[in-house]
Amino acid sequence: MKKLLIVSLAITFLLALVPMASAQGATKVACTEDYTVQANDWLSKLSDKYFNDVLAYWAIQDATNAAGAPYATIKDPNVIEIGWKLCVPSKDDAVKLLAAKGLKLGATAAPAAAAGGKAYKIALVPKGAGNPYFDAVHKGADEAAKELGDTMIFQAPATADAAGQIEIVNALIAQKPDVIGVSANDGDALAPAGKKAMDAGVKVISWDSAIAPSGRILNENQANSELVGRAQVQMMYDMIGGAGDVAILSAGATMTNQNTWIKWMQEELKDPKYKDINLVATVYGDDDRQKSINEAQGLFKTYPNLKGIISPTSVGIAAAAKALQDAGLCGKVQLTGLGLPSELRDYVKNDCIKAFGLWNPIDQGYLTTYISHRLAAGEIKGVAGETFRAGRMGEYKIVDTGNGDLQVYQGPPFKFDKTNIDSPAASF
Repeated sequence: MKKLLIVSLAITFLLALVPMASAQGATKVACTEDYTVQANDWLSKLSDKYFNDVLAYWAIQDATNAAGAPYATIKDPNVIEIGWKLCVPSKDDAVKLLAAKGLKLGATAAPAAAAGGKAYKIALVPKGAGNPYFDAVHKGADEAAKELGDTMIFQAPATADAAGQIEIVNALIAQKPDVIGVSANDGDALAPAGKKAMDAGVKVISWDSAIAPSGRILNENQANSELVGRAQVQMMYDMIGGAGDVAILSAGATMTNQNTWIKWMQEELKDPKYKDINLVATVYGDDDRQKSINEAQGLFKTYPNLKGIISPTSVGIAAAAKALQDAGLCGKVQLTGLGLPSELRDYVKNDCIKAFGLWNPIDQGYLTTYISHRLAAGEIKGVAGETFRAGRMGEYKIVDTGNGDLQVYQGPPFKFDKTNIDSPAASF
């Protein structure tokens, strides 16, 4: 559990809400201490303080939920707010609460690692170097690897292209890692390299941006791609009053995740409610900051009546915001998409961006590492319907989306705007 205090405000325009765990039926225990949540608190930090075990946070959550008012209701162990009143149970009660979940107090590694006693070598390959999004993913991957006792290799190509990733995968095969996970710049181009690795006995997955199914076992997907694509169009509709010319500033033309989201944006635009919105162009900045700025500037010149830009990439949306600010177009051309709160905070405050969305990239690295470990340990085989536990993030299921395309969905993104851009949830 990182010190990210995630607010419980999910994107309000998503088609469905994430089901939360219920406190109903929890075992009530005595509170040996009442604790008020402070800035920079998170549950695993508190469980380490009281029980010397970062994975004992479930005991505090269950004790607090069972205590009832005036104690907080914790629906998600990632979500605690400053000022909440928590119930800290005794060590004996913590043992009982954890045992009810099949956990043991004092297990500083995840249950599977503690039971199996074997560490694995996991290699994750992001799209490119120097991208703050992937720096956050790396942080979560290291967190999970430390819990599990695994060795983490995190290696990016100098530029965001398939050739650099293929070169890295081929070099990794010789190092004989247990698992290689790739965020593909080109899903089809990476498939042969993935198959080569699997033929050499390495388990291969993709994450963030999928390798074609023939070149991997499964894909860790940030969120339901349809919801992500449709939600961005819905945000833009609200921003421009339902009418006007809009453009898309994407990353790479071959990136699986970008193209899938854009497909669903186009599907959403077919709804009659969008009849007065005209998609004039889709341009690509290749996840390069300067090229993305140039592409945004090109849109301003080519389409003088442009009302909005949707950029489903953290590099692109930050670059477009800079271009808007430099051109004096903040508030005149609306901007939304997917980005890092830490990079977009000032643009939200000066009205260059009214709202944007993103899931937690730290959690993406964490979940991807747990998937890799479970596969390496043989605890999951990569079969539709299998379930597994991913540490602090809870239970997940492998889903077949058709034709053997196996996915693990991380969950929906959050909506960030002026109401929460300074909150602890926006610290990454």
